[in-house]
Amino acid sequence: MHVDHLIYAIGPDGLKAEAERLADELGTEYKDGGFHPRFGTRNHIIPLTDGRYIEVVEVLDHPASDKAAFGQAVRARSEMGGGWLGWVVSVADLTPYEERLNRSAVPGSRQFPDGRRLEWSQIGIRGLIADPQLPYFLQWKSDASLRPSALSGDATLTEIQIAGSASRLSEWLGEPIGAELDGVKLDLVSPRGTPGISSVTFECPKGTVTI
Repeated sequence: MHVDHLIYAIGPDGLKAEAERLADELGTEYKDGGFHPRFGTRNHIIPLTDGRYIEVVEVLDHPASDKAAFGQAVRARSEMGGGWLGWVVSVADLTPYEERLNRSAVPGSRQFPDGRRLEWSQIGIRGLIADPQLPYFLQWKSDASLRPSALSGDATLTEIQIAGSASRLSEWLGEPIGAELDGVKLDLVSPRGTPGISSVTFECPKGTVTI
């Protein structure tokens, strides 16, 4: 189980401005990721070390965004002013998660600006919507050369602070959750309101940065 990426929904300043701001805070750069035909969203990517990345995402004025759970989640977070939407873990096989959650994974894809296509399967978006402390699960389908992990970044994800419960996360992930997962520290604090990501800490060219 790999802590794959973090999702940041844009605020009123828009996709380009939010990606520039976050990349500047980390002393690194972002790349235009393209759009998700099935979800009615588009993103910019901030590559990190260790095969991870930040996905800065916005919802489009497109019928798919009204139907797809991911588009609905992005719209809802952006309408709240934007910020951390959630986190994603990638696994080699989604079958055990389909069986445990009693539902089928759905296909996802992203069309690059140059026409290439990245594909994967995912499950758990509705779980994230209902309880934002929970990550969703992803299985990459495309060749590794197309995946965001092929991009090398200058910032390292070190800690995710989550308003939530270790027991709930353990139940959802199907394994006991301690102080870290896949080399990333998990700081779980009791939620005083809506559960979810409170802050994320990185080691980067500008030092230790918490967003």
